[in-house]
Amino acid sequence: MKRITKIVTTLCATTLLFTACSKDDSITQLDGLHVSTSYVSIAESGATSKITLNTSSDWKIEKVTTKTNKVEWLTISPTEGHAGQTEISFTAPASLDGRTAEVLITANGEIQHINIVQGLPTITKATCAAVLAGVDNKSYRVTGVCTSINNTNYGNFYLNDGTASLYVYGTKDAGGNYAWKSFGIEVGDEVTIEGPRSTYNGVGQLKDATFISVKKSLIKVDAVENDSLPVTGGTFTAHLVCKGQGVSVDIPNDAKSWLAISGIQTTGTTTTVQFTAQPNTGGDRETTIEFRTTEGGKTYTSQTKLVQVGAIVAAPINEFKQAAVSTTQYRISGIVTNVKNAAQGNFTLKDYSGDVFVYKAKDFQTNGIKVGDIVTLVGERGEYNATPQMVKASIEDHKKVEQISIADFRTKPDSKDTYYMIKGSVAQSTEANTKFDLTKYGNFALTDATGNVYVYGVINGWGGKKGEFGTLHVATGDQLTLIASKTSYKGLVEAIAIFYSK
Repeated sequence: MKRITKIVTTLCATTLLFTACSKDDSITQLDGLHVSTSYVSIAESGATSKITLNTSSDWKIEKVTTKTNKVEWLTISPTEGHAGQTEISFTAPASLDGRTAEVLITANGEIQHINIVQGLPTITKATCAAVLAGVDNKSYRVTGVCTSINNTNYGNFYLNDGTASLYVYGTKDAGGNYAWKSFGIEVGDEVTIEGPRSTYNGVGQLKDATFISVKKSLIKVDAVENDSLPVTGGTFTAHLVCKGQGVSVDIPNDAKSWLAISGIQTTGTTTTVQFTAQPNTGGDRETTIEFRTTEGGKTYTSQTKLVQVGAIVAAPINEFKQAAVSTTQYRISGIVTNVKNAAQGNFTLKDYSGDVFVYKAKDFQTNGIKVGDIVTLVGERGEYNATPQMVKASIEDHKKVEQISIADFRTKPDSKDTYYMIKGSVAQSTEANTKFDLTKYGNFALTDATGNVYVYGVINGWGGKKGEFGTLHVATGDQLTLIASKTSYKGLVEAIAIFYSK
């Protein structure tokens, strides 16, 4: 009898959060809704458990809830029915840890709660390295230092306990809500969380972890002076509050060539660190400086960012694409060849060296930019799925290009600063004082249904050089689209052109 009493006592304790122990299984008897039991236990190895439902009216399972409001693991059949007796099945696959859910059955305005328990909920304390080497769907509790914060809406951040760096994809409070601001977590703080492991791109992570506690860092950047330096360089000062044993400073390797410590002064718990930055001959650059202290064998950190304005690097598109992803500012120019989304400013820009996708250029639609227009942009080298693109782009210059017939082109006033789009087939000019050259400079007649015009030289793309037309392999009869300005010489109408497409 002692053994039986012990088992019953354990079962009552396990299910205390869901229901109280009772002499019979039918805990709540409603007038028009009766269940054989309001507690369903499913084996941890995976199984199906059933209950019997009796109602005097139509019924349905209103919702399934847990702390995180998601119960993807539980299958219920059926989920609605008519008056009378119905057998309802609750099925769950094998689970590495215990888990719980709650089902609400409604009938004729009455509600019956059904508590589902699979196994005993357990949380394994582990290091970051152990989580990375662990298995999906198992829950772990981890304590480590927040080293970087990626998203403050859902609470995505990196945790490091000295054994490894672990990514946390989503952090919730005890009620299952994304409430990052309420946690008060900053880089350098010691954080304890728990949650299920998942795998993303072959790497383990904790997904939708539950926040447990935070221990504020023993070192903090209290204030900074001149954290945005001019191109000429200068001094940057960080004021720290440190309650640990000493202060060490870490300047990233890629910034050591232009940034150095010029002085450190400590008074009580206050430390002032001064840095000197060299003049910047490249594009905008930035770095994150880390300050560290130790206490009781643990390392605490705090960070601050330093930005230095740089010169804008003018580059052909192909050279821009070969550059590294960075905050360096680049200036590129070319012809708009495709507009994917005008409202968002997503389009393709092409010059003589190649083309590149531009993601979210500011004021693209406001400027009325369209295919064929010539645009100069200033932005950063970004990347998506390993493909180069320009990001954070601003429009520095915009030349509108009007598509017109050749007959209309001939009537336009001479101007080397005004551009038109003309289309036609390649032929030998019959006008006086003209040449036919498809191998070097590109001299020929361009003909459409309205007439023809003498093309006096074509560069093979925006920013290209003269004398390289032959590399385009254009032949008589080919259909060309050119961006051209209109000029004239001794009565001969000429188009000085930029090659656009065949």
